[in-house]
Amino acid sequence: MNILFTVIFIVATTLLLFHSPDAFLSTMLEGASKGATFCVSLIATYAVWLGLMKVWEDSGVARGVSRLLKPIAKRLLKTDDKDALDAACMNFSVNLLGISGAATPYGIKAANLLDRTENAEYASAMLFVLNATSLQIFPASMIAVRTALNSAAPTDIILPTLLTTAFSTLLGVILTKLFIKPNVKAHDRSNASRPIFHTHKIKTKEAGI
Repeated sequence: MNILFTVIFIVATTLLLFHSPDAFLSTMLEGASKGATFCVSLIATYAVWLGLMKVWEDSGVARGVSRLLKPIAKRLLKTDDKDALDAACMNFSVNLLGISGAATPYGIKAANLLDRTENAEYASAMLFVLNATSLQIFPASMIAVRTALNSAAPTDIILPTLLTTAFSTLLGVILTKLFIKPNVKAHDRSNASRPIFHTHKIKTKEAGI
């Protein structure tokens, strides 16, 4: 990505110097000024949303949403690891609100934990796809960008964003399931190991052993 941006900058600078060399310096200064203003606007917006996210965490709202998502995450990621599911669900719940910056730490934690599970390759791929497609009910970050750029109706993208991210997420999940097969036997063995152990323990107790 850095190489791509560097190439674009060099090409644009060369064209500007040939086409209008007098406007080169003023254009650069104007772009830097707009970029600085835009960044300050985004910092303020992110501060508000991250503060709200912290309130949701402390009040238990985020954890509540995370618990609601856990059955779905368990089926998608094919794992019973509690810590990995907790981190993944927190990642999903924050992404639903379109605050990708706040979702990143949870995503990194979930990826590290999923690497140790029985379906590491499949679970990691699915986590990556779900973050890349990122189903969003309320695209807070994009609304912040549109507000910073003085959009007349910054919230008009809510429905289109919901529809497009729902489609991309569904397609991504289907393709991941088609091309990366989970280790179902290992998953079944891990689920079956506990009841077998308890049954054996009960039988030995009844037999007086």
